[in-house]
Amino acid sequence: MRIIAGSRKGHTIHAPRGDDTRPTSDRVRENVFNLVGPVDGADVLDLFAGSGAMGLEALSRGAARAVFVEADPAACRTIERNLDKLGLRGEVRCAAVLTAIASESRRFDLVFCDPPYAERDHEALARYLPGLLADGGLVVFETAAKVEPELPLTKRTSRRYGAARITLFEP
Repeated sequence: MRIIAGSRKGHTIHAPRGDDTRPTSDRVRENVFNLVGPVDGADVLDLFAGSGAMGLEALSRGAARAVFVEADPAACRTIERNLDKLGLRGEVRCAAVLTAIASESRRFDLVFCDPPYAERDHEALARYLPGLLADGGLVVFETAAKVEPELPLTKRTSRRYGAARITLFEP
């Protein structure tokens, strides 16, 4: 995997070993950022971060800050390693996503949410995601291609990329 654009374009990033994480492919990440547009100065939250690829890409493209939330300790170490390797700064919270966002008081311009594809019950996430968004913020929600996520937000667009579906939501 590599960073697609920005100050760290072309740099490789590591993914956690094993089948517990499913890194978003370079092609899908590129298309996500084409849909999202410029992220200069944005505060970013990367939920179910895995390798941290989405948040790292945002930082490379000029985001001001990224918070990575991941429950798997090995994946958290991978994110920290990627931040160090790329010379980027971010906050890694090694905790269950629902626990972390239930107590989060900050608001974010961009929230990436990529729960495990087997997790089809998005109700608990739907309860917290709207409260995490700053005015004009976006949620980028990745699911299996056949799953159409529903959140109490306005759906901007939904696109399929192979086995993945990317849905953008706004307040």
